[in-house]
Amino acid sequence: MDKRTVFDYIKKKYKVLPEYPWKKYDSNAVFRHADNKKWFALVAGITKDKLGLPEDTVCEVINLKVDDRFYHDIIPREAGIFSAYHMSKQNWVTVLLDGTVPDDRILDLLDASYLATASTKKKQKYRPPKEWIIPSNPKYYD
Repeated sequence: MDKRTVFDYIKKKYKVLPEYPWKKYDSNAVFRHADNKKWFALVAGITKDKLGLPEDTVCEVINLKVDDRFYHDIIPREAGIFSAYHMSKQNWVTVLLDGTVPDDRILDLLDASYLATASTKKKQKYRPPKEWIIPSNPKYYD
């Protein structure tokens, strides 16, 4: 998956356009929620050595938020996915956009990042509330 495909997907699905907040890094783009202004994706060009890879060639990457701590520890074990470059390593991952990671995997992580950074109101829209059954006399159901 390339950068343009990611941009088109975000624009079509979430109706969000990229922002370019840095003059020095004018090709690095941030995607934010319209309501709470939180980032859900950062697309940037970095050298591979910053990810611990042996090369120093520039590659395109996307940083995505992972809400689940357990899940976050497992994801960087996949090929092409690393602990976040230049962001909180406990909450974000960096994904190569060079074909190493399957397109549908990148889109799944992007959707999860969008939901993880959404406002409470938006989360309720995407995740219907759970129904809980509470026994009337808990001492008999322990």
